[in-house]
Amino acid sequence: MKDDGGKAVTKDLAWRELTLEQRMSHALVRGIDEFVDADTEEARQKYPTPLSIIEGPLMDGMNVVGDLFGSGKMFLPQVVKSARVMKKAVAYLTPFIEAEKLRTGNTTSSSKGKILMATVKGDVHDIGKNIVGVVLGCNNFYIIDLGVMVSADKILKVAREENVDIIGLSGLITPSLDEMVHVAKEMERQNFNIPLLIGGATTSKTHTAVKVEPHYTKGLAHHVLDASRAVAVASSLLSADKQVKADYIQSIRTDYEQVRVLRGNRKSSKKYLTVNQARKNKTKVDWTNFTPTKPTFLGIKTFENYDLAELRRYIDWTPFFQSWDLHGKYPAILTDEIVGIEATKLLKDANKMLDTLIAEKWLEARAVIGFFPANTVNDDDIELYMDEKDDEVIAVLHHLRQQNQKAPGQANYCLSDFVKPKNTEGGGNLATNSTARDYVGGFAVTTGIGIEEHVARFERDHDDYNAILLKALADRFAEAFAERMHERVRTEFWGYAKSENLSSDQLNDEEYSGIRPAPGYPACPDHTEKATLWQLLNPDENAGISITESYAMYPTAAVSGWYFAHPDAKYFGLGQISKDQVEDYAERKGMGLEEAERWLAPVLNYDV
Repeated sequence: MKDDGGKAVTKDLAWRELTLEQRMSHALVRGIDEFVDADTEEARQKYPTPLSIIEGPLMDGMNVVGDLFGSGKMFLPQVVKSARVMKKAVAYLTPFIEAEKLRTGNTTSSSKGKILMATVKGDVHDIGKNIVGVVLGCNNFYIIDLGVMVSADKILKVAREENVDIIGLSGLITPSLDEMVHVAKEMERQNFNIPLLIGGATTSKTHTAVKVEPHYTKGLAHHVLDASRAVAVASSLLSADKQVKADYIQSIRTDYEQVRVLRGNRKSSKKYLTVNQARKNKTKVDWTNFTPTKPTFLGIKTFENYDLAELRRYIDWTPFFQSWDLHGKYPAILTDEIVGIEATKLLKDANKMLDTLIAEKWLEARAVIGFFPANTVNDDDIELYMDEKDDEVIAVLHHLRQQNQKAPGQANYCLSDFVKPKNTEGGGNLATNSTARDYVGGFAVTTGIGIEEHVARFERDHDDYNAILLKALADRFAEAFAERMHERVRTEFWGYAKSENLSSDQLNDEEYSGIRPAPGYPACPDHTEKATLWQLLNPDENAGISITESYAMYPTAAVSGWYFAHPDAKYFGLGQISKDQVEDYAERKGMGLEEAERWLAPVLNYDV
């Protein structure tokens, strides 16, 4: 072996001289799978049954892993590597377990409990769920993973058939929150009483306390922040000590009741403008002295087999480490006193995989972008036109405006504020005055095409570590692709910032001119606007990206959104909005109020 300095390195194999049990524990703690088959076979010759190996030295080793992880002395990448060793050992033993079953009829294995996990209907994201499943499995919980896009009916049917102890739901996109509420209601209706765990990027303790738990009174709905908390939560909920379990459940119920009271107090103290008042306080833009830059083309342009090596330079590593529960900004995280060593190892593994996947073309990067003549109408909507001199509307983008009362001099933002109003030139038909037109762009990119076969290959080898690593890298590539395409839009395809020359840090800090907000995110939280984006760009055909009924994108390593070029355009969070705007928005979209409230549920300042 050679280290990075070119010096010869001798593998430290002194641990191979330890006892069998010590070797197995060492391999589990260190995540070393090189000798797993040999050690497991040696254990099979020594122990009376295959199950006694799992319940003896293997679980003893995993208990050490669990203790170290729980005390902050091990980190998530190490735990997932430990799980790889455990899974390979169990896989080696499985044929012998089956033979033992045929011989004796006894396959009873002790576990701390049976947990069913699923990404809810309409959602396709599963990295976080997989990590939680691995960590729980390492701690002797039996995991049934139903995968992604799982309906409430299937979740509850399997839960009954398998007599599970806990149901865990995961989701990334905001419509998943509503689906989780639906599952809770169904559990109540069908008389379930087992704990319901809620997790995922858009979930929160507040949402669970306010929207989920009140609908599931026969059991407990409990938000789990991340993988590091999952073991303690599951252990408390399934504790053999009935008093410990009862006290824990009561503490969660009391905590959630306080959350609901505090939220109610905060809502009553916040002040909101009417939607019309908010519109009068829109962003002040001097349109009379503004001439929009015309893109180099109108319509759409597609990209296939985009160079991954080029995109590699645009990867923002900070979110990559966050996905592994290693928190800190890159590159400072590499020298962090607590997580620096493991972050450095993880980055080395990531770069090694990047070298291979680029050289062997594991993933294909595809994209579609488009530019369209546009004008804002009725304050908050944007019309897109067939061409610059034609009033034929090909699509309308519906946006929402901040309604919280601002300090004097601060505007109530809406994305439509950054597109030239239709009546700027005095109103009327603009067919003869193309200079009155502005422009809006759209994009959809993916770096996930081809990933499935490689993830499946790792999973067949019981290698969760590399399967999760590949998914995480594909997600980072997708964000890097979106960043690179936006840079090319600014300097080349739209060309409104031709002289731009920003560093990677400046790009990550969004120091560029213009913005690329995505439907479903803070400035435009309605995922249904992706339907218009798909109508305009046809990413299914042009980039191989589809959307589910809840507007989640597949492949999951995908990013889509709008391009706004005005120099005053900025990212912002909508915050919460009032019913008068929701009613107005539903009417503008031709959507029923109830449906609009369902899609906008996370941003409503009132209870439905």
